[in-house]
Amino acid sequence: MAQGPLVFDRALLRRRQARARALGPETFLIERVAADLAERLGAVLRQFDVAVDLGTPADAVRDALAGFASIGRLIGAGADGDIAADEEALPFREGSLDLVVSALALQFVNDLPGTLIQIRRALKPDGLFLAALLGGDTLTELRQSFAVAEAEIEGGVSPHVAPFADVREMGALLQRAGFALPVTDMERLTVRYSSPFILMSELRRMGATNALAERRRTPLRRATLNRMADIYAQRFSDRDGKIRATFEIVWLSGWAPHESQQKPLRPGSAQARLADALGTREIGTGEKPNS
Repeated sequence: MAQGPLVFDRALLRRRQARARALGPETFLIERVAADLAERLGAVLRQFDVAVDLGTPADAVRDALAGFASIGRLIGAGADGDIAADEEALPFREGSLDLVVSALALQFVNDLPGTLIQIRRALKPDGLFLAALLGGDTLTELRQSFAVAEAEIEGGVSPHVAPFADVREMGALLQRAGFALPVTDMERLTVRYSSPFILMSELRRMGATNALAERRRTPLRRATLNRMADIYAQRFSDRDGKIRATFEIVWLSGWAPHESQQKPLRPGSAQARLADALGTREIGTGEKPNS
């Protein structure tokens, strides 16, 4: 199988996540997502004997799910989990898991379709996949401000913010990976900061700074950074002077296929007409309704 383009430097990403843990991680976002994931999973009336938390930074998801009676064993799989694992090469046997969850990790894989296929294969029939990842509008303000500042000061633009997933594509990816009953939705969070430099400092403590393979290798000029901060404040600040930062959370869920699951009806196989259900008269092709 041909290797796709490398968007992310995964080794650099792991080093930056390790640095974030050493600095004292900023966890507000992952804790918010973990709480939402626990709420969503709590609505599923199923027993999951073997579950995996895949790639989630820190212990937020495992802590949020610790009291779930519906989960037998929850295994952390990732750089600092119970099992050392890379989201791009899963170590699990086919049909061995009842549940796979993941929070704010899968946006950094180079081959998301391939990872989704591996997850589906690792699930038992009727096993559940539930994940949250950063969406395409995440940090759009920072991306725009950097682009304008670099173009003005240095005459060109280099990537500083990752091209995160588009929610409109996720349902199709789940279907291509073989999931049944795929569902996607999106939540947008706006966080306010005193300055863009405070935002960038928190991103470092999230382990979420630029890990693009095609990132700029030379330090930014101070003039470019200062101009970026000025543009950010001009375009994306509130009346009190604080700047806004968008975090778009894309939610994915899907089930490994099983014969017990609901399936769409074949066209023409309905046993009752819609017109009868609505108490109206069906109008045939070419027939004009009565005025």
